[in-house]
Amino acid sequence: MESSYDFLWIIATILISTKVLGLFSGKIHMPQVVGALVAGIILGPSVLGVISETGTPPNFLAVMSKIGVILLMFMAGVETDLTELKKTGVASFIIALVGVIAPLLGGYLTYVGFFGVGGGDFNEILKAVFVGVILTATSVSITVETLREMGKLKGKMGTAVLGAAIIDDVIGIIILTIITSFKDSNVQIGDIILKIVLYFALIVVIAFIVNIFASIINKNDHHRRTSIGSLAFCLILAYISEEYFGIADITGAYFAGLIICNLKIKEYVANRMAIASYMFFSPIFFASIGFDTNLNKLSSGIILFAIILMIIAIITKIIGCGLGAKLCRFSNKDSLSIGIGMVSRGEVALIVAQKGVEIGLLTSNLFPAVILVVIVTTLLTPILLKFILR
Repeated sequence: MESSYDFLWIIATILISTKVLGLFSGKIHMPQVVGALVAGIILGPSVLGVISETGTPPNFLAVMSKIGVILLMFMAGVETDLTELKKTGVASFIIALVGVIAPLLGGYLTYVGFFGVGGGDFNEILKAVFVGVILTATSVSITVETLREMGKLKGKMGTAVLGAAIIDDVIGIIILTIITSFKDSNVQIGDIILKIVLYFALIVVIAFIVNIFASIINKNDHHRRTSIGSLAFCLILAYISEEYFGIADITGAYFAGLIICNLKIKEYVANRMAIASYMFFSPIFFASIGFDTNLNKLSSGIILFAIILMIIAIITKIIGCGLGAKLCRFSNKDSLSIGIGMVSRGEVALIVAQKGVEIGLLTSNLFPAVILVVIVTTLLTPILLKFILR
């Protein structure tokens, strides 16, 4: 008989399994986040199927997972070296731009070649472009955790990855809007671009206001109210970003951290947020990636398409972002590291793919293929980063 308290043992199972497999990953010289991701796959429907929303409050795991990724990106913003970010701003834009074009083209050609799409079928052409749009997505939450674990987050390379990921998100939104506008007449490209401009204007205004009151804020360093207020600020900006501007909530969370990173309170806030994040929310987020899919439903044809798409997804991001970094005079090793760091698709690609299913640009039988690409790229990114940065 199901109990309304089942969520307690579910949380306990997630926390213990992610920690145990995380420690095991550390023992074999891999980032601990890999163990947490594997734990989610094992516990989810693909293997054991012991974790589900049954017996839990509606959307409980999804909400906890969302808070987890928001906290991760907020902490990444707090720990960002703002001076270094200013130095890599142009580089981040170039990396993001080239890193969007290459996967977009690669995904389009993969769909067209695999399914034999003709030039006269406009609807299939749109679907092919949409597959490319999915591949443009970048989720750096896994990369952030890996770089932080290896002490590389605050360097030039880590800052470039974070900056490129933010810009990548904005470019992806614009492209997604253009494509969906062909299927939904209610979507206006001009309105979305205006919202993006207004959003960044709002961020600048908020940063300016915070800077005015910086001396007052810094006087409250090492007070619990400071960390509580900072967390509330993060959540509010994440909410405003998603709800009113159509910008990913994790982008708002990152900007919230970025605004705080130049204040004296940043060390105290980061330490306090780490407790809640690493003890509870982050393990649920990392494990939840494995809960959201059932790989057993993949047919042989879709598996082949998924494998090809996976290879294209990895190669195009590494080459695209790596080439962008090389154009900005990064070393060969840093260029390769940046390319690898942008490989993970994570929850961003899942959100885009789900949107495609809703509007008919992605068939339901192709959705598991996208999920497989997301899982593999998410697992592979920290492993490759660990290898190249060792």
